[in-house]
Amino acid sequence: MNNKILRIHEFLPYSRVNGPGVRAVLWLQGCSLGCPGCFNPQTHPFEQGQLRPVDDLFQSLMTLKNGIEGLTVSGGEPLQQAPPLLALLQRLRQETFLSVLLFTGFTWAEIQRMPHAASLRACIDVLIAGRYDAAQHLARNLRGSANKTTHFLSDRYTQADLHAIPSAEVIITAQGEVMVSGIDPLRW
Repeated sequence: MNNKILRIHEFLPYSRVNGPGVRAVLWLQGCSLGCPGCFNPQTHPFEQGQLRPVDDLFQSLMTLKNGIEGLTVSGGEPLQQAPPLLALLQRLRQETFLSVLLFTGFTWAEIQRMPHAASLRACIDVLIAGRYDAAQHLARNLRGSANKTTHFLSDRYTQADLHAIPSAEVIITAQGEVMVSGIDPLRW
């Protein structure tokens, strides 16, 4: 994959349930971890989704920057697109005051062994790490299962900020589509 292009599943400009405050959410496409019970399996196939240049995503965030507190990155598995993701996050860190929250299925120990681990950590405020384990289902405080770990990589947020986040939201898009989001999404 080109270091300047991300394969995305969805981009949501405004959400109140995917991190502290109002945030843009970027779901990346592609995941090979295969956690049984994952509630986002449509994000797993690497050949699906839409290719989007990092510069284009950055500009989309710039148009929103006065109405959002930050960006949440989820997936799929974001760290399986680490080079272009890092390019986007470094730009956000250098050119904006937006915060970054990242969900990954990789464990903290696995992340530490990744080639760009230190650079990634420098761009992320909150990292939620670990594979989803259906036997330890939790669905609160942004953790899908109890084995997932939360890492505050800056002093911007605390555990209390995560406790204040609603567990789900229903969004009706300008096109009339209904979208359900959050750590414990509603089921019809």
